[in-house]
Parts: sequence; structure tokens; C-alpha cells
Amino acid sequence: MCKGLATLPATCLKSAKDIKHKIGFLLQKPEPQAAEQKQVKEKASRAKRNTPAVGVEKWKESFNNLMNSDDGRLIFTSFLRSEYSEENMEFWNACQEYKKTSPAKMAARAKLIYHQYVKTDSLNQVNLDSVTREETRQNLESPNPSCFDEAQRKIYILMEKDSYRRFLNSKLIQDLSGTPSAVTHWKKGKKTSCAENRQAMTAGA
Repeated sequence: MCKGLATLPATCLKSAKDIKHKIGFLLQKPEPQAAEQKQVKEKASRAKRNTPAVGVEKWKESFNNLMNSDDGRLIFTSFLRSEYSEENMEFWNACQEYKKTSPAKMAARAKLIYHQYVKTDSLNQVNLDSVTREETRQNLESPNPSCFDEAQRKIYILMEKDSYRRFLNSKLIQDLSGTPSAVTHWKKGKKTSCAENRQAMTAGA
């Protein structure tokens, strides 16, 4: 039978108090992950508020306008990430930076880009035809600023013809431009229709 706390040694009572204090401290401390998620949401919200509507309208006019805008590329990359195809923009950006590489570092940089994005079964392989992939590999034998020009052009066209079209119809761009989503209206219409049907069935019962 339990004889009460009075019979316990003083060292045990001290340990129990220490444990209680630590538990209380941990319960009061905010979870790091939750705090980080809150910061990310706040940054995203600020970015959305600070995006000029005029800029967004220009992005919608042409893919070239979008790609010539730093903010536009960031927003578009965010959309590509939602489609698990951000490697296309990463490769395009890498090619742009490669052209600024000093001649002494060009060979090493070209090899890094090739093995990361172009080589078959590479970590972030982009969608290139076999001919362009082989031509790019051969270009690495004599590295120069135009090594990836054709591959970069193909990926640019791919993003313009494919991802950009979906981007224009995405909720992301519609929210930024203040245009209500047609899908949202469709869903609201469906919900209203369902609600009216339920009311009619209830009235007829």
C-alpha cells in the first residue's frame, strides 16, 4: 500500500519536482515546426499583397513578360513546384548563370549542370529529346557560354506551351490578379444545386 509522500526520501521528492518543472516548461514552449509554418505563411501573404496588379497583367500577356520579371519567375516557380516540375525552371536559371561563369570555371560548372539536369536518370532530369541530350553532352568536350543554349531553348518552349497555359488558369494567378476562379463559381453552383435538390426532396417527403 502507498504510505504517502512523507515516507519517500528527500532526493526522490526533489527529482519529482524537477521533472514537473521541465514538463511545464516544455508545454509552454511553442513547437518549432508550427512557428516555422506560420512564418512561411506570413511571408507568402506579404508577397501576394506586394505583387503589383499591373505586373500580373503583363505576365498574363506573354510568357516572355513573365520570364523577364524576377517576381514573375518566383511566382511561376512556386506553381511549377506544385506540379512537381520545378526542375525546368531550375535548369533554365542554371543555364543563365552558367553564361556568366568565368572561363577557368566553365568546364566544371558545365559538367555539374549536365549531370544534375541533362544526363539520363540524373537527379533532376529535364524532359529533352535524345538528340538534344547527346548534342549537349558533346558540347561539354569544348565548354563555352553557348553549351546549353539548345537544351535551354527546348525547356523554355516546353514551359511556355505546357506549364504556362495551366499557370494562366491556376488559382494562384487568379488570386494574384483578383480574378475570381471559374472553378470556384462552378463548385458553388454545384453546391447550390445540391442544396436545392435536398430541399425539394425534403419538401416532397
